[in-house]
Amino acid sequence: QVQLVESGGGLVQAGGSLRLSCTATVRTFSSYAMGWFRQAPGKERRFVATISWSGSTYHADSVKGRFTISRDNAKNTVYLQMNSLKPEDTAVDYCAARTGGYSDSDARYDYWGQGTQVTVSS
Repeated sequence: QVQLVESGGGLVQAGGSLRLSCTATVRTFSSYAMGWFRQAPGKERRFVATISWSGSTYHADSVKGRFTISRDNAKNTVYLQMNSLKPEDTAVDYCAARTGGYSDSDARYDYWGQGTQVTVSS
């Protein structure tokens, strides 16, 4: 069983930055691929970024050049650095874990955090 706890969300003005963290309570964190997804009010959950156990990354086109996913296996933590935030980035952000390779499909993830709210004001 993997438990994921996100932190770092909040209210920020457009153009600002936030760094989200997601810490996993599992002994073999380094064997899991991790992903970030977000869900805006009234919309479906959407892919943001994913990172393999070895550090390979893939970002959604909507966040490329602005967001960066990274991980620290020694701390059982995955990060999402969000720069140049826009009002359309407002959502609840979720981290997720899966065994196997990284993926941009939320259906492939086995474990989910409770989410952290990101609000970007114009």
